Amino acid sequence: MCCFSNLKSYVRVSGDDWSRLSDAADRVAEFDGHRAYLKIHGGHCAALEIRAGIDGGREYFCTIYELRPQICRDLARGSPQCEAECELKGDRAGQLQQVP
Repeated sequence: MCCFSNLKSYVRVSGDDWSRLSDAADRVAEFDGHRAYLKIHGGHCAALEIRAGIDGGREYFCTIYELRPQICRDLARGSPQCEAECELKGDRAGQLQQVP
């Protein structure tokens, strides 16, 4: 759920993050003044790939998972903090248009 927002400055990308992203940085991040953020497209992080699942639902894949920014690493998937974010922000994914 943390991958969903309409805020341009939602996920901050530090200098270390930009270096780790390497070639992917230009594809998924952008500068706003002197600060960098992950790009937001269609209400979600530009690095998030949304696919139609076998059951007709949606499957979500982070295309930069191994390279992701530190803030994304700090909120470990399945942790109590992650579960709290899912509870708080769970409706964000449902607000997206259907995947073809």
